[in-house]
Amino acid sequence: MKKNMKKSLFFALIFSIVGFTQIAAAKEPQMDEYTLENKTLKIYFFGHASLMLDYDGTIIHVDPVAAYADYDRQPKADIILVTHQHGDHLDKNSIAKITKKSTVLILNPAGFAIVKSGIALANGKSWQSGDITIEAVPAYNTTPGRDKYHPKGRDNGYILTLGRTRIYIAGDTENIPEMANIKNITIAFLPMNQPYTMTPEQVAAAAKVIKPKILYPYHYGSTDVKRLKKLMAGIKDVELKIRDMQ
Repeated sequence: MKKNMKKSLFFALIFSIVGFTQIAAAKEPQMDEYTLENKTLKIYFFGHASLMLDYDGTIIHVDPVAAYADYDRQPKADIILVTHQHGDHLDKNSIAKITKKSTVLILNPAGFAIVKSGIALANGKSWQSGDITIEAVPAYNTTPGRDKYHPKGRDNGYILTLGRTRIYIAGDTENIPEMANIKNITIAFLPMNQPYTMTPEQVAAAAKVIKPKILYPYHYGSTDVKRLKKLMAGIKDVELKIRDMQ
């Protein structure tokens, strides 16, 4: 009797945890909407590095991972971008759920080697369709001892050109010298969680170089976003927006 009771309590606990996870994944994401020329851009903030962009009906998923969204409930992708192969960025099951026959999957070469489908874009390469261009740019660590996390030349950030609007999704990177070549950015997503990516100080330094009109810190884990707010207070012409992207 006691054995059966313990078993029942165990499964009740498991079901409650699973149920909580499903509820957490099913919550409505935050969304920001912008008008780009004569088109609409909606950005959905799922969490961590998982984003969805709806560019006037064209659906672009970025680093779709099941821990941050219920991809059974999300629209199928026209384009999927994967920055690199770490499990919090590349999730084959989530990719499969939002893939349709015409979906274009773009990955860094190491991610492509795992998924074995899509388009492998190395740093400096680009893909274009209609008024959308995707450019792969470097993303790597520079702090000594941390290059093992994201070595130079392996991973991608992406610059999306939607019409005449440029959006920079940095991927997992520190404030690297190549950011000096990133110009005319309207919206930038910069990661903020050392030892893997940037400190608030590095994000602020990157913002000074890139000069986006709007800056979203993302992938920030337990990093104190209030510190970034203080650092950004003295940087003119960059609007800082904080969304739930832990």
